[in-house]
Amino acid sequence: MGEPYVPPEVWTMADLGQISSVASLNLPTSGARTEKELPVGKHPIQLYSLATPRGQNASIMLEELLDAGVKEAEYDAHLIKIHQGDQFTSGFTAVNPNGKIPCLLDHSVTPPQRVFESSHILLYLAEKYGRFIPTVPAKRTETLNWLFWAHGASPLVGGGFGHFWHYAPEKLKYPIDRFAMETKRQMDVLDKQLANNKFVAGDEFTIADIAALGYYGDIALGNVYGPNAAKFLDAESYSNLQRWAKEMKKRKGVIRGSIVNRFLGEAHEKCPERHGPEDIDSVLAQTPPDF
Repeated sequence: MGEPYVPPEVWTMADLGQISSVASLNLPTSGARTEKELPVGKHPIQLYSLATPRGQNASIMLEELLDAGVKEAEYDAHLIKIHQGDQFTSGFTAVNPNGKIPCLLDHSVTPPQRVFESSHILLYLAEKYGRFIPTVPAKRTETLNWLFWAHGASPLVGGGFGHFWHYAPEKLKYPIDRFAMETKRQMDVLDKQLANNKFVAGDEFTIADIAALGYYGDIALGNVYGPNAAKFLDAESYSNLQRWAKEMKKRKGVIRGSIVNRFLGEAHEKCPERHGPEDIDSVLAQTPPDF
């Protein structure tokens, strides 16, 4: 065990130690670093994202809306390569001052409405198109309970467990133990909720399901943080969470939305940019017959 860390009286960038490559672009200041406008496609909704667990929320929502027959939800999805600093351009930070994906511009209104934070995008689109959020007050409130639970809790899974387990330059026992315990506690919360409910907020599919899927569903099925993360967390023991995650992954909107703004993986798993349904169709057509 190395020497204990003694924090300086005032932290500065000069005190920064070894960091992971995924965090190497981070600075303690916000705002644009380069001048570059965002591209704009032909549809009213312009999405700027990357297929991270939270980045997928918006594309899955839009594909679910299209599958439900909401033709007005047609959209362009532009790839934001966060490892190259695309999120720090003047165009992007004008849409999201926080410099995080996903964000979108709605050009169906004047002036175009910017929307950022993944859960707000879900809520904005649900209210705009009247889908996937109940109108009955009690059910709506329950949906929002779980939407905000997922939004507030999941950073401890991604930025906590995911970072120290998968991205940190070295594995450290204390933070891994700390965030593994919290991740398992959250998985237990969701597992118990799903014991008596088909979906996260009750008996119908809502934006709460989309908000929870990226982290909790994918970590339960072993799709994030390497092949051993699910085993380490004993993810198979959460039987209700497993059932829900597997059912969610069969939904057409989830299948289509999950590959949008993905640029890594097999040919049938990635659709870096989406400007029409045919872009996704051509990618899924490459799926191996026995897949």
